[in-house]
Amino acid sequence: MALQNIGASNSDDAFYRYKMPRMVTKIEGRGNGIKTNIVNMVDIAKALARPASYTTKYFGCELGAQSKFDEKTGTSHVNGAHDTAKLAGLLENFIKKYVQCYGCGNPETEVIITKSQMIQLKCAACGFVSDVDMRDKLTSFIIKNPPEVKKGSKDKKAMRRAEKERLKEGELADEEMKKLKKEVKKKGTASSKDGTVKSTSSRNKANSSDEDRVSPPCSKIVEKVEALPEEDDDVQWQTDTSLEAARQRIQEQLSAATADMVMLSTNEPEKKEKAVSNGNGGSLNGNSVNFSTLVGEVKANLKKGVRADKLMSHLAAYPVPAQEKMSVLVEAIFGGTEKGFAKEAIKKKSYLVAAVAEEEGSQLLFLHAIEDFSCKSTSNILKEVTLILKALYDADVLDEDHIVQWYSKGLKGDNKDSVFWKKVKPFIEWLQTAESESEEEE
Repeated sequence: MALQNIGASNSDDAFYRYKMPRMVTKIEGRGNGIKTNIVNMVDIAKALARPASYTTKYFGCELGAQSKFDEKTGTSHVNGAHDTAKLAGLLENFIKKYVQCYGCGNPETEVIITKSQMIQLKCAACGFVSDVDMRDKLTSFIIKNPPEVKKGSKDKKAMRRAEKERLKEGELADEEMKKLKKEVKKKGTASSKDGTVKSTSSRNKANSSDEDRVSPPCSKIVEKVEALPEEDDDVQWQTDTSLEAARQRIQEQLSAATADMVMLSTNEPEKKEKAVSNGNGGSLNGNSVNFSTLVGEVKANLKKGVRADKLMSHLAAYPVPAQEKMSVLVEAIFGGTEKGFAKEAIKKKSYLVAAVAEEEGSQLLFLHAIEDFSCKSTSNILKEVTLILKALYDADVLDEDHIVQWYSKGLKGDNKDSVFWKKVKPFIEWLQTAESESEEEE
């Protein structure tokens, strides 16, 4: 089925992630009974997250013709013969009025009917609440036929929490099993000293015939146990990493001809002197790594399409703090972008997933990097920071726990009244509201 971007203004955007099927119509009947059947109205309405009866009724209101949507068969009819292009144009008007957010243009909105019988669209991306023009004919139909409450997103949050709880329970079970094994091992060692050890072969044959159950004398078992080498449970084996030991291992493993080719530096400062110079007096392999040069390197790798795991291992090789590495990645991905930051984040999703999976607390490092870049950058990223967080949250790059933790720490700082935190606040409120609603359902 052919797909197109939702909204005419996004028709040329190749990376736009909100799609809907192209409209397919069919003229049925003849004479006074002629009518137009929108064949895939159910699929279109599902993509727009609106009931199919809304779009069908809108066509009837705008064309001044009778329209009907059959819930049982899923068929949508409008009286009269109408071109597909004309109906598609009316559908675009419906999307602008009843689907897209009036603030950010995102189609991820929810229809809300207030106590005063007014219709609003609440955006899940930016938190903006749009007021629908109540003079439109369709509004009375919507009020009489309110949309059903969605539960898909809440079920998804509940599944995530259940999965986290299962993982924690599994870790606790593993720890208990380790403790039990240690206790059994200690008891076995103590019993062997008292001469009451039972051989493993006799335990394996416990369910065999009566003849096989005859065990050897206890004295012989004790002799065999004493003859076995003692287990060094408390010994910690380590590899000698000194330069002399390394040279010796190389000499043993390589031939005399190739061993001469292996050069081991004996002086750590010499390594820093031989590091690749970055042109500004800094060193890419030393402690004084030039930030802009490192950003340029990462940008070049992104343009080449280097795999995410290779780029992360390459970035990890530099002796700079983890926070600085994350700031380099954020600068390389978003630097130079004027608009469409959320689309750029989804486009580079694989690199961000690899970055936040590096170690514990990587998500917080990434969020701090986004914060620093947004506050220091001269670009328009502040306008889209909420969209970036929402897109990465939906793509499971970031989870709600780390986002809320980062926001709480930010409000305790000196810059709690900054424009950045005011921009982020609607998304945090939406996140906490969705979380509390799902907990109430449970």
